Amino acid sequence: MCGICCTVSLTAEIFKPYFLDYTNLQRRGPDSSHQLLETDCTYKYSCFFSGHVLHLRGQLTPQPLKDRNGNIFLWNGEVFGGVEVQDTSNDTRVMFEHITSCDSEHDILSLISKVQGPWAFIYYQKEKHNLWFGRDFFGRRSLLWGFGDNPEVALCLASALESSSLTDVKQWHEVPASGIFKFNLSTSAELKSIHLTHFLWMSATEEEQLEKGQSFLTVENQKYPAKITYEEGMLIAPITPLNKKIPELLSKSNPPALSNSVSLEDLKMLMSELHRENTESFIKVLSAAVKKRVSCLPKVTNLLTSKGKLANVAILFSGGIDSMMLAALADRNLPAEEPIDLLNVAFMMRHNANVKKLQKKPGPVSQHQDDGVAHKDFNPFDVPDRITGRLGWKELKSLNPGRIWNFVEIDVTHNELEQMRELHISQLVQPLNTVLDDSIGCAIWFASRGIGMLKCNGEKKPYTSTSKVVLTGIGADEQLAGYSRHRLKFIREGYKGLLDELSIELGRISSRNLGRDDRVIGDHGKEARFPFLDEDVVSFLNSLPLWDKTDLSLPRGLGEKLILRMAAVMIGLGSSSVLPKRAIQFGSRIAKMENRNEKASDKCSRLQPDIAQRHTFKANFSP
Repeated sequence: MCGICCTVSLTAEIFKPYFLDYTNLQRRGPDSSHQLLETDCTYKYSCFFSGHVLHLRGQLTPQPLKDRNGNIFLWNGEVFGGVEVQDTSNDTRVMFEHITSCDSEHDILSLISKVQGPWAFIYYQKEKHNLWFGRDFFGRRSLLWGFGDNPEVALCLASALESSSLTDVKQWHEVPASGIFKFNLSTSAELKSIHLTHFLWMSATEEEQLEKGQSFLTVENQKYPAKITYEEGMLIAPITPLNKKIPELLSKSNPPALSNSVSLEDLKMLMSELHRENTESFIKVLSAAVKKRVSCLPKVTNLLTSKGKLANVAILFSGGIDSMMLAALADRNLPAEEPIDLLNVAFMMRHNANVKKLQKKPGPVSQHQDDGVAHKDFNPFDVPDRITGRLGWKELKSLNPGRIWNFVEIDVTHNELEQMRELHISQLVQPLNTVLDDSIGCAIWFASRGIGMLKCNGEKKPYTSTSKVVLTGIGADEQLAGYSRHRLKFIREGYKGLLDELSIELGRISSRNLGRDDRVIGDHGKEARFPFLDEDVVSFLNSLPLWDKTDLSLPRGLGEKLILRMAAVMIGLGSSSVLPKRAIQFGSRIAKMENRNEKASDKCSRLQPDIAQRHTFKANFSP
């Protein structure tokens, strides 16, 4: 994982490097930092490249890479398939060798179509004066772009914003994950305007392209000072299209009568009536995806103490079905002696409000015993995700008692939240700016930082996760109808409405979630990895009829993500298999900490909205 950026100037004047402050990019890539200036005297343009490397694979390879022909390459990604990369090789160098050997546009597009895994790249093709750039099909790696209002700063591309990047570029957006772009520098320099060719993923529908952000690229709405040519059918999407067959409900056997409270026994009873073969295949393909993401990592050694090995893999962990599956499958694919960090975040609850709530509504949560301390003594960090996290931790210890499971309790006070939001998080979440982005961005930033407390021999001690890789369960809800909006759609419009909703989910995940999450997690010099968005996992789930994956006629905690719940039972998990979906902003209680009457979609004043609302620019640089 890396921090990459490139600034393009379309002027003959002496070029000034604009990203002088590389703080956020260096935090993403702490192992190597280099810059490179490329100037073309014939066409009067300049490109300034900066690369910051987090070393995870093969030999440390500083970026940007430059060959003897003047081609320059920046790569922020992981190759997990499609292009062969040996365990001891570095994928940046492998991809550079492949892309510089391409003789034509078709060859470059064919190469990009093959790559499986998360990526964002910038490639300067010197002989043809082209600057290629883009993000993978799902948008799992962040890449932002902004256009200046003068030729000296025509275009800026960056993994994350820097405070100094806000001077000459007034508006930033995420590069749409709807294809890759070619920027012809010679033509643009001559005409003093930006000319882009946008190569679209072939299998994506018009609705999916719009969700990925193509609507922001039209010349008519003047969002960007760019003239764009669209080329369809040039990139082959790396996944199987969604199976949209509508089930014949009458051909299905009626589900057995279930009690009002869903239990593990209800799920086990359903398993006998559904296709076990599909569930077994799902376990196999998801386990393979996890294995790719936890293997061949540089080992973290403990040089200061003799207390044993440190964790190389961490999981954003709530104790819910998604994170429990990732933990259980990571356990299957890691050496027995290697610890796994379970990162569990909680935001401080207000004492008076919590006591009043517990007095009004006693129940399983309020009666929960925390190692002998009753809830009447009030622990402000006993949020819902902390409670389910502890229960999930116990399940995992029962599943494999020999594994060291580090349950890291990450407690966040209001003062620390405000401080870190101002210092780091607000810039990382940009250009997104809603209340929801603030809540999720802050929760993931603190969780992935991995600084908390670990219980050892009955007492808690400070602990900092050493893992450079963080697994996250995003993608499960989008594919398996895990959100409340999916159930509402199903109630209103049945299977067709639900299929229509699911058909665009992965199209909008790049702009709604993944770029933001990559920037937030990467800020700690760690890499986010998304097993549920592995190309083989998505293709397998897309190939199944809807009713083999989810059944929203069943209650919450059972019907949504049904195949995942059955898989959890089959690999030995227990009560976590029937926990209903709970979003991180509610489970961690960050949504309650601010104590404001806000809607999730409202613009968030805490995320410096003045940056996002500055004026747009003219579509041409000429006087």
